[in-house]
Amino acid sequence: MIDSREGYARMRTLQVVVLLIFGIFVLRLASLQLFDSRYKELARGNTLRQIVQYPPRGEIFDRNGEYLAQNRPCYDLMVLYRELPRTGFDTVRLLDMLGISRTKLDRALRNARNNPRVPQIVTNFLSSEVKLRLDESNFPGFYTVYRTIRRYPRKIGGNLLGDVGEINEAQLKLPRYAGYRTGDYIGQSGIERSYEEVLRGEKGVKIIERDAHGVDKGSYMDGMFDSLPQPGKYIVTTIDARLQAFAEELMRGKVGAAVAIEPSTGEILMMVSSPTFDPDDMVGRDRGNNYMKMLYNKRRPMFNRAVSAKYPPGSTFKLVQGLIGLQEGVLTPSTAYPCHGGFRYGRRIMKCHDHASPLDLRNAVANSCNAYFCYVLRSIIENPKYEDVEQGFDVWKHYVNNLGFGRKLDSDFLDEGAGYVPDSKFYDEAYHGSWNALTVISLSIGQGELGCTPLQMANLAAILANRGYYYIPHVVKRIEGQDSIDRRFYERQYTGIDARHFEPIVEGMWRGVNVAGTSTMARLDGWDVCGKTGTAQNPHGRDHSTFLSFAPKDNPRIAISVYVENGGFGATIALPIASLLEEYYLTDTITRPWMLDRVKQMQIYYPAYAK
Repeated sequence: MIDSREGYARMRTLQVVVLLIFGIFVLRLASLQLFDSRYKELARGNTLRQIVQYPPRGEIFDRNGEYLAQNRPCYDLMVLYRELPRTGFDTVRLLDMLGISRTKLDRALRNARNNPRVPQIVTNFLSSEVKLRLDESNFPGFYTVYRTIRRYPRKIGGNLLGDVGEINEAQLKLPRYAGYRTGDYIGQSGIERSYEEVLRGEKGVKIIERDAHGVDKGSYMDGMFDSLPQPGKYIVTTIDARLQAFAEELMRGKVGAAVAIEPSTGEILMMVSSPTFDPDDMVGRDRGNNYMKMLYNKRRPMFNRAVSAKYPPGSTFKLVQGLIGLQEGVLTPSTAYPCHGGFRYGRRIMKCHDHASPLDLRNAVANSCNAYFCYVLRSIIENPKYEDVEQGFDVWKHYVNNLGFGRKLDSDFLDEGAGYVPDSKFYDEAYHGSWNALTVISLSIGQGELGCTPLQMANLAAILANRGYYYIPHVVKRIEGQDSIDRRFYERQYTGIDARHFEPIVEGMWRGVNVAGTSTMARLDGWDVCGKTGTAQNPHGRDHSTFLSFAPKDNPRIAISVYVENGGFGATIALPIASLLEEYYLTDTITRPWMLDRVKQMQIYYPAYAK
């Protein structure tokens, strides 16, 4: 009896186990058929191929509608390993068509073998002619993807426009590039980088159906599930292409930068960093080799000096001292200071060139007197209304910052530099709290620890032209489909210095060009040019040459700054370059061929940039 009951229990247990196993199989089968789409997708993947449709990048124009960056067609060759014929293919013929090495092809095939369902790129930048030959040859497993790449008709503005290149692994991790994938192209520098979101467009997809033998049958469901790429938006820049090209010609053979701004709008008319590069060199299969050549070039052609370099401003900074002195009430236009070869303090002397003495403010600006502005800076910092020199210095720094120095101007260049203006804490630490105005007297003539970008110096010229305010410098005038650009570019930025204090400074700049002073070579009959030369001391070689100017004096149309490393006196090379650019922009002609020839022939490369 007991044995019968045990046998019955075992039988029931076995039945339950069998039913459970059967139930699990039924549930799993139902899950696969009704809920799990993975195998359905895999089956569909055997008959469908998704091809990315890349959008044409938005093109870039100058302010007059001339092309700065255009598009031209090219193709990427892709390989899908699972579609390669088992019998192999004619590699010699394929390599001959593509013009690539066997090593490159083998590397692509290895990558494809590791992930046989994911397309791998074999090579890029194929012409339309090569694409047609590939289509006629019908290499199974290989197909082409249409793209556009850049072409630069003027071959100007390398640093300004920037370049477009394939996104790298580090960039893919940045929030800015969320949604990008390996193989996508992005703007790597300049306008291309700053306005990537506008220029890039949106990718589309085309689904191709294939038969059991892997032969394409055309669009799946007549393209019902295809999506068209959305082209990037075109950009109209503020740049004058003719002025830009002329400026690059004048700066050839020199190291430095030149920036011109329209004072009434803040629009950048021209921006040159020298040496620069042909933007076409950063397109196509030679991009990598050309990039490495420029990377190891000691003259750093890919470094945009116009917005990123930190230069001592030299004597152009005297204009800042005069404005602050007037606003602070420690200086009047009629205030005169003596200069007998320079400014003496203790056993030291800040030397100056020969000129009449004493001078008032206007003539001190015109003649670029060092001693005068040493007195001015000292009176600002040691103003008795402040408790100590630290407080006086920080007031000075506040004005300097308001005039656009020691901070970014918030332009539309992502690589814009801030320059450098020290504060009182810097000197407290450097001199253990024991310093005074004479300790920092070199700041009075734009030396010492000061570092300014050429863009900031051009902006100072615009501030002077406007008598106390500026518009944030920007390089984009209009974007396709948008009524306006960023609101910040339309707002006046006030410096905190009364407009009336600009008049004697501007008058001094006008005298320096049109009456007597250091800038007389910049005179243009009928245009009332205002200018200020600068010679920035350089501990590593010959002094740097700089010039700051705007014209005409009333209702100004252009403000400009030119900086040439190792160029010597401001009037030696920076002034002639700026003056020629002003003349060309204002009159559309050059009436001083002797000056043009001299500038073109002057090559200024010094040991610091030896190859």
